Parts: sequence; C-alpha cells; structure tokens
Amino acid sequence: MKVVILAGGYGTRISEESHLKPKPMIEIGDKPILWHIMKLYSHYGFHEFVICCGYMQHVIKQWFANYYLYNCDVTFDFTRENKLIVHNSEVEDWKVTLVDTGLNTGTGGRIKQIRKYIGNETFMMTYGDGVSDVNLEKLLQFHREKRAVVTLTAAKIRQRFGVLTIDGNSDITSFREKSESDSERVNAGFMVMEPEVFDYIDGDVYFEKEPLESLAQAGKLSAFKFDGFWKPMDTMRDKMQLEELWSGGDAPWKVW
Repeated sequence: MKVVILAGGYGTRISEESHLKPKPMIEIGDKPILWHIMKLYSHYGFHEFVICCGYMQHVIKQWFANYYLYNCDVTFDFTRENKLIVHNSEVEDWKVTLVDTGLNTGTGGRIKQIRKYIGNETFMMTYGDGVSDVNLEKLLQFHREKRAVVTLTAAKIRQRFGVLTIDGNSDITSFREKSESDSERVNAGFMVMEPEVFDYIDGDVYFEKEPLESLAQAGKLSAFKFDGFWKPMDTMRDKMQLEELWSGGDAPWKVW
C-alpha cells in the first residue's frame, strides 16, 4: 500500500528555518521531520511513498538522491582508480516517488495530481509536518470496517489557555484553568483513502474544504478517534519541544 505525504507548502509560520528549506526538511535531531514520519509508516510495513513536493522541491529531491551516501560510511579513493567504496550499507527499504505538484497548489490539487501513481488502490495520506504514535494497523482495520472513502485520525488537542464565561454585558462571570474536559478533536492527518476520493476533488482546491465537506455530507468520511501522542511542527516553539523529546530519549513517536 502506498503512502502519500503532502510536502509542498511554504511553512510560513516557521519562517526562521523554512526560508532555507521546505518545512518537511526541517530537522528533529539530525534527520528531517519527513524522515521521522516515514519511519513510522515503515515500522508498520508501509515502504512505498509518493511525496507531493512544491516549495523548494529540489531540496527534498537532493536529500533523497544523496540518502544512500548520507547514511553509510564511505571511502573516496582518489589515489589510483578514483572510486567510491561504501561501508555499512544498511539503509531503509523504501521506494520513494517525488512529484513536483506546483508552488502554490492547494492540498486537494496536489492529491489530484498524483492519481496516476496510485492507481485503483487503497492508499494512506498524511501531512509532512506532524509526528504521532498512532497505530497504523488499527487505523487501517478501522477504515476497512467502516467502509468509508476517507478515514482521518481525530486526535485530541488540549485547550492552551484559561477558559472564560462571559455574559451579555461582556462581564466575566467565571474563570478557570484549562482541563482535560476542554480538549477537542481535530484532523491530525494520518488518513486512509479509497481511490474514489479523487472524484471528490474538483480542480485546485484545499482538500480540507470542499472535498472533505462533501464526503462528510455523503456519509463517506469517518473518524478514527485517537488519544495518543500527536504534534504538528507549526512554529519554532513546536520544533524546540520535539527536539527536546528526541534528544532526551523520550520521543513518543519513535516506535521503531
């Protein structure tokens, strides 16, 4: 089963680093967050990826072109035969298709463009900027049981701020700190899709708008409720938090 990863956006909210590289290539530890996401999928036996590129797509292509070199010990022998000797050549068992889906294309438009690489098969899809410890086997099983066209992972996200109750006169009648009861579910990506989904994408649109709304109205969109770890890397603060988890050996998404 193929895994589609959306990796073409500008990443403007983390511009401190995204002006140099696309957001999926921003590193957690010494590896891009894209690598962390792919490691999760390959842990569950999904090794074939279709990556939708856009902004600075050449950076992603160059990284994969040199991936073998980056992850092995090598000897450059210039003395006689001018050859490259590779040592410890253990690399990922991945097949990666990188597709330039345009600079300003919406998420739906990017998905529409990779239809020819998917064929008439069920596939997975996620965003190139979020990590999780979601059990992908259980997600796929749930999707098959629901017989939906699209199943998305509905993760809990806690309210970050205190909660106010305000009356009609704009007077605050109560204030309390955030609690577990204030959490709500959001689309965390990590989706499973049937090829029928392409019929719901009309042109260059955002997948999270008309396509998902139409699927919901048709009763063909289901939610895999997930209470585990999920964190998108939207800002430098998010990156620093993920970096601290990784460097401290306490990264929940490292299930491999």
